Amino acid sequence: MLRVLALLTALLAAPVAVAGALTGTFASIDGGTLSLEDWRGRPVLVTNTASRCAFTGQYDALQALYDRFRERGLVVLAVPSNDFRQELATAGEVKDFCEVNFGLDIPMTDITSVRGETAHPFYRALKAGAGFEPGWNFTKVLIGPDGRFVAAWGPTVRPEAAAIVGRIEDLLE
Repeated sequence: MLRVLALLTALLAAPVAVAGALTGTFASIDGGTLSLEDWRGRPVLVTNTASRCAFTGQYDALQALYDRFRERGLVVLAVPSNDFRQELATAGEVKDFCEVNFGLDIPMTDITSVRGETAHPFYRALKAGAGFEPGWNFTKVLIGPDGRFVAAWGPTVRPEAAAIVGRIEDLLE
């Protein structure tokens, strides 16, 4: 079982060609919109999240990663999703939960679908171009400064893992 998990993690971290830059906007949990184009020239780590997931503690590590690299240009985007039925009922509840329990100041979208026919256009493009779609909460997708898919990691790979940090550092140099 551990070998299968290790193989899947390695496959998810492998670079995959995506035709063109990933683009689009998300509704912000704070109101307004968040645009991937506004972050062009910077790497973006996009993570689908959920407040009632066993991996929710990774919010601390996502914030720490953002704190560590934000001055060098990294953006960490949290995308709350209820696709796996583990998110709170409203964006307001999610925002309050994250502020109270984790003190987050990373950019965060409104509750957003990440899988299937109702998936946000970013995730539909990711699936069409890279054949990748989140299999669970806290799946991380790294987008390069040029807007292209770089790598993805499953939820068992923590944000501070050497594989993720190394890829981010390479993009920030």
